[in-house]
Amino acid sequence: MSIVHDWKEKILAGEKINRSGVEELLIMPLEELCEAANQIRETLNGNVLDTCLILNGKSGLCTENCRYCSQARGHKTGVEEYSLLTVDRIVEEGLQTAEQGVDRFSVVTSGVRVSDAEIDVLCRAYSKIREESDIQLCASHGLINHEQFLRLKEAGITRIHNNLETSRRYFPHVCTTHTYDDKIKTIRDAQKAGLEICSGGIIGMGEEMSDRLDMAFELRDLGVESIPVNVLMAIPGTPLQDQPLLPEDEILRTIALFRFINPTANIRLAGGRNSMTDCGRLALHAGANASITGNMLTTSGNTVKQDFEMFAKAGFQLKCQIRA
Repeated sequence: MSIVHDWKEKILAGEKINRSGVEELLIMPLEELCEAANQIRETLNGNVLDTCLILNGKSGLCTENCRYCSQARGHKTGVEEYSLLTVDRIVEEGLQTAEQGVDRFSVVTSGVRVSDAEIDVLCRAYSKIREESDIQLCASHGLINHEQFLRLKEAGITRIHNNLETSRRYFPHVCTTHTYDDKIKTIRDAQKAGLEICSGGIIGMGEEMSDRLDMAFELRDLGVESIPVNVLMAIPGTPLQDQPLLPEDEILRTIALFRFINPTANIRLAGGRNSMTDCGRLALHAGANASITGNMLTTSGNTVKQDFEMFAKAGFQLKCQIRA
């Protein structure tokens, strides 16, 4: 039997793969690796796919210097700039998302963190959405503190999004206005408040495969339930505008290895999946079992209807169908 099969069986029996094991898998044939990752996903997670739609609740005007981001300070990208949306607008978007059958709704705000006054607005909106729908609420509001997380939880938030982005080693090549440890602290503060975590990163920023594996192991150590995998779409006007797109084989290998390392997590297709075959259909057979649908903050995506049709053709059942 092959190394891939051996590790698949060990993981299904409850064993955690170590770094040397993953490095053995690195050189294995891609088709065999993806098939095994898909079997791990199917056995441990089933064929139910988790969907999330994100709203750009506050755009541009950011003080941070993340090199990939169209909203970062000094980047001439022409991105729309506006302050935090009103309660009514956030509620409207959340209820529309619920009506479409999406599992989760997440407001994402630009900037290193939101203020207490902005938390007031957001909490009023989240409370109203929870009163009028059963959609799960996630939030991505930067490096906020434990007390603010408690307020968000009371308003109905169940999961916090805060991407590590990359490995500890490579992070200074991506951002220097906040640190990797700032990210870790924020995640732990959210966990202390009783919130689930959605955290992943972006691949294709010039990092090595070893950096992606470092991040995957860090996410496992943190107990992260949802891991979004973004593929860099180089945006004109950012420092990474000339970064070439990752080959699809490398994307699929990364997703499969993430499944081996984090066998029970939701591996979530996120930004950049439009660059892949059928918007990520192959990735759904390489270990992925969740996806962002609709637009991706400042870049366009599929419609919810288009995505739901693709997910069904890939053999997945949606949570909204189970609830119905």
